[in-house]
Amino acid sequence: MTEQVAPPPKKDPMKAFRGIMAGTLILEVIVVALALPVIAKLHGGITSLVGWVAFGFIALFIAMCAFVRKPWAIGAVVGLHVLLIASWILLPAMGVIGVIFGLVWVYMLWLRKDLLKRMAEGRLPSQQQAP
Repeated sequence: MTEQVAPPPKKDPMKAFRGIMAGTLILEVIVVALALPVIAKLHGGITSLVGWVAFGFIALFIAMCAFVRKPWAIGAVVGLHVLLIASWILLPAMGVIGVIFGLVWVYMLWLRKDLLKRMAEGRLPSQQQAP
């Protein structure tokens, strides 16, 4: 009597990519939070308009971590970065943060495109049959 062993579940490479996206958003939270002392010292305190904008970005980036699996999440993150770059008017340091992380997201989206292409072609290691 031989038992048939069920094959192991297929790995989802997009799950790992969503983890990288959430980790990058948390890094952005940390970097924007590091701009708060500059805002407190040079721009009228953290209760000024610039401070509220920084806290708004922090809250939105944290909230986006919960939604990275939604199909609209990438568009929302790109929109947030456009707004972060536009905040250059209020605080140039936040605009620089937006440009730097915008480049990081462009690279990540390029990697995502390559990953989806390789998935469609069946070239991922998790898609290969064991000999």
